Parts: sequence; C-alpha cells; structure tokens
Amino acid sequence: MKLTDNFTLEEFQTGGTVPAQYMDNVRALAHNLQRIRDEIGKPIRIHSGFRLPSNNTGAPKSQHLCAKAADLKVRGMEPEELHAIILKLIRDGKIAQGGVGLYPGRFVHYDIRGRAARWRAKKR
Repeated sequence: MKLTDNFTLEEFQTGGTVPAQYMDNVRALAHNLQRIRDEIGKPIRIHSGFRLPSNNTGAPKSQHLCAKAADLKVRGMEPEELHAIILKLIRDGKIAQGGVGLYPGRFVHYDIRGRAARWRAKKR
C-alpha cells in the first residue's frame, strides 16, 4: 500500500504488521519522511519501523510500538549528516517535532511523538 510518493506501508512493517489502530500514525510518519526525502533528494531506507512488543527490546515505551518511529539510513550519507538535516527541518517547521537519535556509523532514529527528545548513542 502506497503511503506517499516514495514510501509504502510494507517498508514500515519491519517488526510486524502495523495494526489498524496505528495506521494514522504510520501515515503521518511517512508524510514527514517524504519531506525529508524531498529535501535530501535521495532514497531513505527504513532500517526499523513498526515493532511488535516481542520484537522490541530495552525500550518499553518505544515510539516504534505505535508506528510513530523509524530508524533511517541513506546510501552515500553519513548518519551525522542526515541527523543535522532532520534537526534543521524540525527547527524550520517543515517536519513534526519529535525524537531524533543519532547512532554514529549506523543510523538515525526519527519519531513524531510531538515533543523534543534528543540523544546520541555511543559508537560501537
């Protein structure tokens, strides 16, 4: 099912099928990711999207559990660069306020929780 010009529902179902009650969340997330993609001009790969509780470890209140979060990778772009672009788009009011986490050398987490949350994971 196509959610935006460049994102399908299937891309978000990395840890289970998105339940009907979370479809509005995944549509809103896809809309924001489309704006990021339009800004960078490159495809975004969803490394991890929706997760069932059995597929989610260590974060019982994870935004992934309600289809409001995605961990992102962009070929040819370092996570630090993508992270900076997402923060700028939030500051400029072009995408929803939410959580932005940097996982150096791995990926960037973005969610649409509605309030600012920022973190940086230790490098592996």
